[in-house]
Amino acid sequence: MIKNFVRGFSALSLALVPLLSAPAAQAAPAAEVTTLADAVGLVQVTEEDRTGYTRSSFKHWNSGDDATDGCNTRTEVLISEAVVAPTVEAGCKLSGGTWRSYYDGQEVTSAGALDIDHMVPLAEAWDSGASGWTAARREAYANDQGSTVSLVAVTARSNRQKSDQDPADWMPPSPEAQCRYVGEWVSTKLRWQLTADDRELEALKVYAEGPCEDTIVRSTHAA
Repeated sequence: MIKNFVRGFSALSLALVPLLSAPAAQAAPAAEVTTLADAVGLVQVTEEDRTGYTRSSFKHWNSGDDATDGCNTRTEVLISEAVVAPTVEAGCKLSGGTWRSYYDGQEVTSAGALDIDHMVPLAEAWDSGASGWTAARREAYANDQGSTVSLVAVTARSNRQKSDQDPADWMPPSPEAQCRYVGEWVSTKLRWQLTADDRELEALKVYAEGPCEDTIVRSTHAA
């Protein structure tokens, strides 16, 4: 519920993630806060290359943040994002519960009708730098619950319409969701130090300098 509240707070307070991982004995560094336009300006631009990509290069879903709860990452995200908490039964089976798919504004009452979307799709991440990562880092990316925006529970239909497209080719059908979406996309790119190609960057600028100019992004980097 707390994580869902943070997600839904508005496009004016979006999370990204720690530039440096803090030692366990120290507090995590404060997030950097900037306008969407300035955040877009921090994304490095380069050509994308999908050579060698396979979905299996990103191990998911793993045992999640709590390896003792019997739930994998997918189910942990569903539990944390529910607006009405589901009942967690033996084997981490969920019953009941209500979710709101912000891409299309749909209310969903069955966990099975939801996909957990990678904000920046796995193929896009590969194109944008993940091809050079270790298998362990790709697994961390694919199961990232350290940011409230990396993974999002949405209707299967909207997730599959999005597929592996970036904002130059796909945006949420709900206009009310678009500024939040662009902010969360940029947040994730910065968190994982992923790049953008020219078309993607231009699309981001259109939103950042137009209808989403008031969007604020809070950013920290993944370890």
